[in-house]
Amino acid sequence: MDAFVQFLPLILIFAIFYFLLLRPQQKRAKERNAMLAALKKGDKVITIGGIHGTIMDLNDERITLKVNDTTRLVFERSSVNAVVNSDGGEKKNEEDKKEEKDKDEK
Repeated sequence: MDAFVQFLPLILIFAIFYFLLLRPQQKRAKERNAMLAALKKGDKVITIGGIHGTIMDLNDERITLKVNDTTRLVFERSSVNAVVNSDGGEKKNEEDKKEEKDKDEK
C-alpha cells in the first residue's frame, strides 16, 4: 500500500500530461490526415508556405496547384495546411467575389 501511495503523484502527473498534451495532439493529427485524404480536384487550399491555389491534379504523394492563370506548382500532399473552399457549394472567398464584380462592371 505504501508503494502505491508513493507512486500516486507520478501516476497523476502522467494522467494530466496525457489529457492535456498527448490526446489533443493525436486528435489534431487524425483530423489533418482526414483532411489530406479528402482532398479533391477543384479544392482551394493554402500550403504550409502560405501559397493559395486550386488543386488541378493530385495523386497519393503530390498535388498540382493552379496559382494563377499561367502558373502551376507541384507540392507534396502533406504540404497542404488548410482547405479554404471546395466545390461543395460553400461560400466564395473575398477574392472571387471581387473578380466577379470587376468582370460585371466591364
